[in-house]
Parts: sequence; C-alpha cells; structure tokens
Amino acid sequence: MAKKTDIIVKDVVIKTMTKGNIDYICITDIARQKNTTEPKDVVKNWMRQKNTLEYLGLWEKLNNPNFKGVEFDPLLAEAGSNSFTMSPTRWVELTDAIGILTKNGAGGGTYAQRDIAFKFASWVSVEFELYLVKEFQRLKSEEQKLLGWTAKRELSKINYRIHTDAIKSHIVPAEVTSAQASIIYAEEADVLNVALFGMTAKQWREANPDLKGNIRDYATINELICLSNMENINAVLINDGIPQGERLKKLNQIAIQQMQVLEVNDKRTLLK
Repeated sequence: MAKKTDIIVKDVVIKTMTKGNIDYICITDIARQKNTTEPKDVVKNWMRQKNTLEYLGLWEKLNNPNFKGVEFDPLLAEAGSNSFTMSPTRWVELTDAIGILTKNGAGGGTYAQRDIAFKFASWVSVEFELYLVKEFQRLKSEEQKLLGWTAKRELSKINYRIHTDAIKSHIVPAEVTSAQASIIYAEEADVLNVALFGMTAKQWREANPDLKGNIRDYATINELICLSNMENINAVLINDGIPQGERLKKLNQIAIQQMQVLEVNDKRTLLK
C-alpha cells in the first residue's frame, strides 16, 4: 500500500507518496502554478518536448528493467514535432514506465518519481523547484527521525521483556495469582520510571489526563536509549539479589549520568 503525505510549498498543498520504495510527488499539484483550471494540459505540454522524453527514457533505462526501449525509440524520434502529443497515461501504457503514474479518485493526479518531479518543477518555475526540494528534504528528514524513534521504542520493548523475565525468575514468589504478579511487574516498571522520569506511571497519568498512551510513549529518543540500558542493568541487579530501594538509587545515578552524556552528544550532532 502506498504511503501518502502532504507538504506545503509556498502555500500550495503538494501530495507525495511512497510506493514500491519509490518516492513520488504529484506534478498535477505543481502544474497548478501555471494553470489552476487545466493543470493536465501543463503536464502534457511538458511531456511532448523532446528533451523531456529523453530524460524520462534515460531515467527508465537506469531504473526500470521492464522498460520497453523498442517502443520508446519511435516516440523520441517524433517528440517535439507540431503533431506530437503525449500524456502520462499513454507514456505508461506504451513503455511500462514506473517513473510516472496516474491515480484516479480522491488524492488523484499524475505523480512522478521525485527526481522527475523536480525536473518538471524547474520547467514550471525555478523558484518553486527550490522551495519544493527544500520542503521535500525536510519531510524525508522528519520521516528518518520518526523511524529512529520507532526503532528505539521497539528496542525498549525487547529489553522490557528481558526485564520482566528477570523479575519473574527472582522477585515474583511461587504460586501467586496473575493479578498479584502484575502488581509486582508494575512496581518494577515504576522503579525505572521514577529513576528516569521522576514519577510513577500513575502520577504521570494524573498529571496528563488529556494525553493518550503512557509515559514512555512521550519519551525522547535519548530517554528511550537510557531506558533500554537501565532495563538491562536492572535485570542484572535483580539477578544479583540487590534490594529494590538500593536498585532505585543506583538506577537513578545511572540515568543522570547517561542522560548527561547523551545530551552532550546531541549538541555535537553525534546522535541523530
């Protein structure tokens, strides 16, 4: 399924999507810079030019093993003449191109792979192209940050399993009920919460009644890294039989030290 996102370029909404690991930008939206009522005509006028067909054909040859070069050659020979016409749909049907695609319905329009879209934007307006490239790069940067946060959140969940296994082996008494065990698990989770965030999960919920999820869902990347480390360390301390109160003090000291290091590294742009 294609992943869709909108970006704003000079107060214009430009649709983007990722399909098959290819980033596409809606050139119909870009074309409205030249013609607000018939943006399709702008795209067609661009595609009928010889240098445009040369670029599209070269892109397909480099990126699309199924591109029909035999069908492309006569199109290129005819391109630029007064009688030559080309549309996105015809281009795809004749050559099996993947750099341009057309979508119908809500969110529809002609989409082009980002390099092709930048080429089209430059033809429409060099100024608009510069703003488009900048905004698209910002979008990709935000997506990478979110991906990094998600990966570290998953790492935290894995370490949480290691943590709870240690609790089960060394703290939960035999023959307790599930409800009793869950109380102990919650207490141990709050040992980490207090050590790192300075409050229990319940205290956080009471202080933030309008927020969904839990305290860890709103943690920074650095806090999640620290939390992952602390869960492993706490599991070791549990295995060593260290009492809960003593572990809390040790974990708090570790949290302070690690967060200081991580924040310093952040300022040096070592951690992205």
